[in-house]
Amino acid sequence: MNDSIKSQPVESRTVKLLREVFQSGRPLIYIRSAEEQRIAKVLREVGRTLQESAPVPVWTWSLTQGLLRDDGVAQAGTLEPREALDFIAAHTDAAIFHLKDFHEPLRESPEVRRRLRDLYESCLYQRKFVVISSPVRFVPEEIERDILYLELRPPDLIELVELLRSEAQQLSAPEVGDETLHTLARALQGVTLQEARHAIRRALAVNRSLGRESLPALLEEKRLLVNRGGVIEYFADGTNIGEVGGLDRLKQWLLERRKLFQLRESLSTDIVPKGVLIMGIPGCGKSLCVKAIASSFELPLYRIDMIEVFSGRHGQPEGAFVQACKTLEDMTPAVVWFDEIEMGITSGDPGGEQGRIFAFFLTWMQEKARGLFVAATANRIDLLPAEMIRKGRFDEVFFVDLPLVPERVDILKIHLGRREIDASKFNLERLAAFMKGWTGAEIEQAVVSALTKARLKDLEVTEQDLFQAAGEVVPLAQTMKEQINHIRGWAFERAVRASPLPTGG
Repeated sequence: MNDSIKSQPVESRTVKLLREVFQSGRPLIYIRSAEEQRIAKVLREVGRTLQESAPVPVWTWSLTQGLLRDDGVAQAGTLEPREALDFIAAHTDAAIFHLKDFHEPLRESPEVRRRLRDLYESCLYQRKFVVISSPVRFVPEEIERDILYLELRPPDLIELVELLRSEAQQLSAPEVGDETLHTLARALQGVTLQEARHAIRRALAVNRSLGRESLPALLEEKRLLVNRGGVIEYFADGTNIGEVGGLDRLKQWLLERRKLFQLRESLSTDIVPKGVLIMGIPGCGKSLCVKAIASSFELPLYRIDMIEVFSGRHGQPEGAFVQACKTLEDMTPAVVWFDEIEMGITSGDPGGEQGRIFAFFLTWMQEKARGLFVAATANRIDLLPAEMIRKGRFDEVFFVDLPLVPERVDILKIHLGRREIDASKFNLERLAAFMKGWTGAEIEQAVVSALTKARLKDLEVTEQDLFQAAGEVVPLAQTMKEQINHIRGWAFERAVRASPLPTGG
């Protein structure tokens, strides 16, 4: 078992946080979350160790059942919110009172709000704690200084490993080692405990055991869960760095930073890699590089969809963006992809929404968790504000130019090999020379076009097919010659070339 697993704390961060809050003497806590069962479980765990003499019981209130004791017995005369608060005030022993969906009584009744303020005094230093849980935030102004508001973060590795063990035992699955459990738990980071439970049961339905063979089912379930929100997109399938043609300087840089990133817990913050900005000509492999980064770093890849952020379907864009970034903090370690960053995160009016998003992003880049590596791509690089590309925001800014002859040969080999075509049958240097000024996407399209025409005739692809398909392509270097020269001129002194300096081609 590796050292990181051995050093894991014995209790989850949520249990630790609530224990410290209770020990500080705060009697009123408001937790925003829809995970009622998880909150109840955490409160019971905290109650068992809150005092040495005896466990602190947890009472639960809901509008349909009133107050229930630990043993499930209902307390008469506590169905109404005011009655429940009166009972808590009169209760003389240490206890934790979990009030479910209590935001509605608070919203509707000034009397309830007043009584809750009274409880602050009557519970203070009495080992009585009132915990309100609700999926919505409603903290009345009258009590906001008396109550501690918390956002329940997604379960950490401790909770997820415990859930994996519990589900495996309930479904009589074979015992699994700690290292495998932690690998599976990392795959589930960022979802709720209930969602994780469904993912585990889906994996167990495929294989009656939990192991590395369960990862595909877990990752597919997670992809569905994460992507349903629209703002964050999870990519379950990575790209091997060997599938990226050329860009040797960028590849070498990534391999060096991978070593540092894997040692991040033992390094000072300023040494841990923060991210990379890859700018350049469309179709030259920027997006492919980002996927290769995630695969090389052995990390999950998440993309923030700025079109969805600004769509209005998720509330105010500023709030949606901030929430997405905070959600990603709970999915560490991970690679975060901002695609065409210049179209969504620009300085704009400092007082406007885009300006506020930009200001938040710059701060977040400096303060984010060290387990997040940001990979941003840009086409319209002249739109990028100077504050974004200055040293310190990203570890490096790379410029991806049109591929050179040796890189075009590599790209041809990759796309032919991906389609099970023997590249040794072709004069790739001659083809690459013919494709001068082509992007990687254009080279791929020529291969696909030649293959399609050959298969329609039920024949194997020939070199003549490739040349014929290439002759029908009008490359971007011709149709956008002025824009490409502009991009090159802009990036000359502002970025590092992702490829070696050209010697021809």
